[in-house]
Amino acid sequence: MASDPVSRLLDANLNRAREGIRVVEDTARFVWDDTKLYKRLRHLRHRLHYLTRTAYKDLVKARDSVSDAGRVIKEGSRSTLEEVVTSNLHRAQEAARVLEEYSKVFSPSSARSFKHIRYRLYQEEKRILKRL
Repeated sequence: MASDPVSRLLDANLNRAREGIRVVEDTARFVWDDTKLYKRLRHLRHRLHYLTRTAYKDLVKARDSVSDAGRVIKEGSRSTLEEVVTSNLHRAQEAARVLEEYSKVFSPSSARSFKHIRYRLYQEEKRILKRL
């Protein structure tokens, strides 16, 4: 298992990836009524859970959201559905990249899976942008 600061980093990026995917997943489900897209995104989110489920308690234990310097950073505004969707896709892609890079050190077999998720998110982005 990674050290506590690295576990904290992994926890933050796991949360970031799942949350970003969830925003787009719920858009597909409730706004676009696109069952196929919703299920593909849901599968990716669940895959993240599956990959990290054995480390989950350690990751949450390392979490320190109260003193996180990023907590006070002002988030960008969103004025359109397109901005909500694309910013959350990018958020999930970037977090998947961080998980992939750190997994190369702490869990090389997981790194390939995180890379696969990242590329699936790129594919979904391309499909989604055609509809926006």
